[in-house]
Amino acid sequence: MKGSNSFLVAFALLGFACSLASAFDPDPLQDFCVALKDTENGVFVNGKFCKDPKLAVADDFFFSGLNKPGNTSNLVGSNVTTVNVDQIPGLNTLGISLARLDFAPYGGLNPPHIHPRGTEILVVVEGTLYVGFVTSNPDNRLFTKILNPGDVFVFPIGLIHFQFNIGQTNAVAFAGLSSQNAGVITIANAVFGSNPPINPDVLTKAFQLDKNVVTYLQSRFWSD
Repeated sequence: MKGSNSFLVAFALLGFACSLASAFDPDPLQDFCVALKDTENGVFVNGKFCKDPKLAVADDFFFSGLNKPGNTSNLVGSNVTTVNVDQIPGLNTLGISLARLDFAPYGGLNPPHIHPRGTEILVVVEGTLYVGFVTSNPDNRLFTKILNPGDVFVFPIGLIHFQFNIGQTNAVAFAGLSSQNAGVITIANAVFGSNPPINPDVLTKAFQLDKNVVTYLQSRFWSD
C-alpha cells in the first residue's frame, strides 16, 4: 500500500510538471508580430502591441543606414548604432537584433557594460580591437582576445564586457544579439551617473576610495 501511494504521488507530480511544461512556449506561434504603437488596433504580445498581419508591409522588416559611420567624437571615442525592435518593428518576438560599433583611432572604447537580456556575437570588419569579458563571482576570470578583420568573439549573456581600439586607424565591428531588445547597462554610468545619485558613502566603501574621488567621478560621467 505504501509503494502504491508513492507511485500515485510521483504520478501526480509528473502530471503537474507536464502541465507546466505545456503551458510555457517560448517560441512565437505566428509567422511574425510587427510591433505597433497604436494601441487601439493591436494585440499585446511580448511587450509590444502587434498590427494585423494582413496589414504588414516590407518596410516593417527593413532598416537602412548601417553603412554610415557613427559619430565617435565623444569622451570614450565610440558609437553604437542599434538595430533592434525599436528600429525594425518586425523583429518583435523573433529574439534577435543587430548593432554597428564604430571606434576612433587608438583609444576608442566601448566601456565595460552588460546586456541583461542577450548574448552578443561580434565580428570585426575594420581595424584591430582588444576585447574581453569577466565571469561572475567568485572567480571573476578575465577572457581577452585581440581581434582583426574577419575575427569573431562571443560575449555571454549578462557578463561584463568591453571593446577597445588598439589600432592607429578607425575600427568597425558588427554585433548580433540573441534578443529583440538586449538592453545595455554601462557599468561606470550606472554606478557613478545614476539619477538620482547613489549616496557617496556607499560608493566610498564599496570601491575603497576617498569620498572626494567618488564625488569627482559622479560629476564626470556622461550619458549615452
